Amino acid sequence: MNVRRLIPTAAVAGAVALGLTALSACSSSDAAEGGSDGRLDVVASFYPMQFLAEEIGGSHVSVTTLTKPGTEPHDLELSPRQTGGLSEADYILFLKGVQPAVDDAVAQAGVENTVDAAELTTLEKHGSEVGHDHGHEEGEEHGHEDEEAGLDPHIWLDPVKYAEVAEGVGKSLEKADPDHAADYRKNTDALVTELNALNTAYETGLKNTATKTFITTHSAFGYLAERYGLTQEGIAGIDPEAEPSPARIDEIHSVARKSGATTVFFETLASDKTAKTLAKDLGLKTGVLDPLEGITDKSAGADYTEVMKSNLTALQKALGAK
Repeated sequence: MNVRRLIPTAAVAGAVALGLTALSACSSSDAAEGGSDGRLDVVASFYPMQFLAEEIGGSHVSVTTLTKPGTEPHDLELSPRQTGGLSEADYILFLKGVQPAVDDAVAQAGVENTVDAAELTTLEKHGSEVGHDHGHEEGEEHGHEDEEAGLDPHIWLDPVKYAEVAEGVGKSLEKADPDHAADYRKNTDALVTELNALNTAYETGLKNTATKTFITTHSAFGYLAERYGLTQEGIAGIDPEAEPSPARIDEIHSVARKSGATTVFFETLASDKTAKTLAKDLGLKTGVLDPLEGITDKSAGADYTEVMKSNLTALQKALGAK
């Protein structure tokens, strides 16, 4: 278990068990017909996949997510019973490399309509600053296959890549449920249009800034930084609930001084202790940059697009957008 975040395991297990119980009404062999209410029973691994399934599937799908709102997805653990329940789904949408427990469970489930979002776009390396270990100590087994290979799985934080994934999800739903293919295509087109508009907003909003460097305790924004000509300076290997080393403080101080960085960002699903410690030592501000790995209980009503717009506003302020 990751020492960085202490997850209420019982609560997660209970929530997942309840969700998967609902899936038992329909077997994967009945995918075309869907569940007892005629809808396709879809299991999504965590929020970015849930959002795609709900937006594209619309009224024709019933979506269950394995990751409870407000919990950190990387550390999700599934019981054997929950793993077995996955085989009752009509359609599974996950992102390999983010949740090892889910990767293993999906492989065992054998559901015909299983989609790995990582295969719908191209994963990339973003250098050492991307190497966030989610709190693992040096020498501890990491467990995230794609990250061990140097590939960054956070594709959903780039609207362009996320749109590519959306296109692939739409096509896979058309194949799984051909009777509603036209609606899936319509919903996919609408979502891609929305993501294209979000991309344009980022391009315009971050085109002219006083600095191009931002500092974050969670190095999840490599794709976003690359897309919009920014530099992500992550505090890799540092537990956000522990004090950063003097050496790392010196490094960040040097980066901030040379680049004109003004803000240390922290995420929504972890402590802000590291960000506040660095900001105090360096005379910088703190801010929230949401990696959108999960919607929190406090963000009721918010969705992917709204949170991404909030991230844009936060970046514009921190980078001195003109």
